[in-house]
Amino acid sequence: MAVATFVIGTGEFALMAVLPDMARTLGVSVPVAGHVISAYALGVVVGAPLITVFAAGLSRRRLLLVLQVLFIMGNAASVLAPGYRSLVYARFMTGLPHGAFYGVAALVMAAMTDPARRGRAVAGVFVGLTVAHVVGVPLTTWGGQVLGWRMMYGVITLMGVLALGLLARSVPEVAAVPASSPLRELGVLRRGQVWFTLATGAIGFGGMFCIGTYMTGVLLTVTHVPAVVVPLAQSLWGVGMVVGNIAGSRLVDVSPVRAIVVILSGSTLMACLFALCAGNMVAILLVISLMGGIIGLLPALQARLMDVAADAQVLAAALNHSAVNIANAFGAWLGGAVIAAGYNMQFVGWAAACLSAMGLAVFGLGILVQRFGLRRMPA
Repeated sequence: MAVATFVIGTGEFALMAVLPDMARTLGVSVPVAGHVISAYALGVVVGAPLITVFAAGLSRRRLLLVLQVLFIMGNAASVLAPGYRSLVYARFMTGLPHGAFYGVAALVMAAMTDPARRGRAVAGVFVGLTVAHVVGVPLTTWGGQVLGWRMMYGVITLMGVLALGLLARSVPEVAAVPASSPLRELGVLRRGQVWFTLATGAIGFGGMFCIGTYMTGVLLTVTHVPAVVVPLAQSLWGVGMVVGNIAGSRLVDVSPVRAIVVILSGSTLMACLFALCAGNMVAILLVISLMGGIIGLLPALQARLMDVAADAQVLAAALNHSAVNIANAFGAWLGGAVIAAGYNMQFVGWAAACLSAMGLAVFGLGILVQRFGLRRMPA
């Protein structure tokens, strides 16, 4: 499953570095070509709840295989897309299984593991996503720059086929929850703690994406690093993600609630330091690597949703990735709005700090509501 998430993570982010080349070959501007990336994110947001609701009765192994096939088909369609509009549709299709796959994979890993090691099991799924930033994305983007973006998606399609074979061979049967149905899964939307957790991710994770989107611009125009340092910074970001995923999983095994509080507090601090240290190359590279570690919030939120979703965990787990993609879009938009308002580019750090702090405040409010509600329950 880590191999499958590695392939999915690579496919999600590889296009960013070859966007100008894709725009040129399709005859559109770079901003218009950026809608291809947005189409994928929209597919994640839409597909995660729809697929998990309507596939509620399938065994989780079968559902993982179906989702992987959809991913392969979407990437193959991207290779063959004759023009811009068809590529937008292909990327939307490719994004549809993304959130559901991560959510179901996390539940399968948790079911196969001792509950005391649940955090590490869930993080094992996401390690593929973090390694994709260190290895997969740089390699495929280099290949895309040399051979063209269609060939890049061709390689990702073949990698997806390999991951499908590994899933079919290695993942055991994990039955759906007895009497699982679309109505039961939709019942999770009546749980206030689920909404508090999803809102925490949709807002709090925005801080990481706000910085990640404009990191290269800050390095080149504020820190004034040589262009060759940018790939190093991206690798440090990826290494931070790997370490943060591992360390975060250890915190989750102690307490998902404590893990979320610690990680969001660290995210707020790192975002502030990003704004303050933007003029110093060594300091900003250190902050960038630490900021990548905020990815540890992902397994923490996933574990929290497992605790509060009761018998409708599949939809809740999938919605976690819809929330993350909302954070991606909102964080990038807020950072762009700050720059468009005339502030120096490093001010995206202050915007990111606000998002992280707001996510922490939302989560804290949710915990207060939960404790207040528990005290009001009859003995």
